[in-house]
Amino acid sequence: MMVGSAVLSGLPYLNLKAKNKEMLKGNINHSVCRWTYGHLSLDELCVLIKDIGFNAIDLLGPDDWPTAQKYGVYSSMCNGAEISLEEGFSHSEYHDTLIKNYTEMIPLVAKNGYKNLICFSGNRNGMDDETGLQNSVKGLQKLLPLAEKHGVTLTMELLNSKVDHPDYMCDKSVWGVELCKRLDSEHFNLLYDIYHMQIDEGDVIRTIGENHQYYGHYHTAGNPGRNEIDDTQELNYPAIIKAIAKTGFKGYIAQEFIPKADDKAASLREAIALCDI
Repeated sequence: MMVGSAVLSGLPYLNLKAKNKEMLKGNINHSVCRWTYGHLSLDELCVLIKDIGFNAIDLLGPDDWPTAQKYGVYSSMCNGAEISLEEGFSHSEYHDTLIKNYTEMIPLVAKNGYKNLICFSGNRNGMDDETGLQNSVKGLQKLLPLAEKHGVTLTMELLNSKVDHPDYMCDKSVWGVELCKRLDSEHFNLLYDIYHMQIDEGDVIRTIGENHQYYGHYHTAGNPGRNEIDDTQELNYPAIIKAIAKTGFKGYIAQEFIPKADDKAASLREAIALCDI
């Protein structure tokens, strides 16, 4: 049920009467990850981002899409086909389930007007990197013709294995880039999570410059702590966003920090302003 304007106007983060709201520059396609603003209903988050001046949310699945569509909000990175972060394409024993899930999801993503669907390598569980690459190629190759037919891109996320996701296989650009090269498809790329890759490999701007053709999507967060991307952390986000823009990137950059400030809506406004180069 759509939230009425009378209710929405009472939300503390929304200024429906603002007439001189600063407009975003239009150089960056902004998004925010749904799970990091889970203290808001999806209706509330849609209203907030529209008020800030952007219209995309990452990591929405089929159950979320009707609400997002009601507000004209785009699902910039879809999910819902994966098994888990730990059980992914690097292990062939998961392929039957993954291929079934993605075969069902890819047409559904396209039918709803979306283009990006997330996937994961899963954990090593004692497996060497080369075997993981070979298994991932075999599994993903079975899905790429369907993805191409429907105009959908499968995007594997790079996650750190040092702090947040111990034993995750796709934990460095070199592994993910090699997978991209072996698949050699416009319908497979990487999600370069700036926070995760700062932890596991660093040298963020140089890495983006050298491998940008394999990165189809970006996530942000402050390090250490995964909180606001402000002056309490070590990453220089304006410089990073400028480096991304310099590559000609036209995809989405999604905020994925976990807000710790009392005014969490203000944290999102500030992050978007910081990245709006």
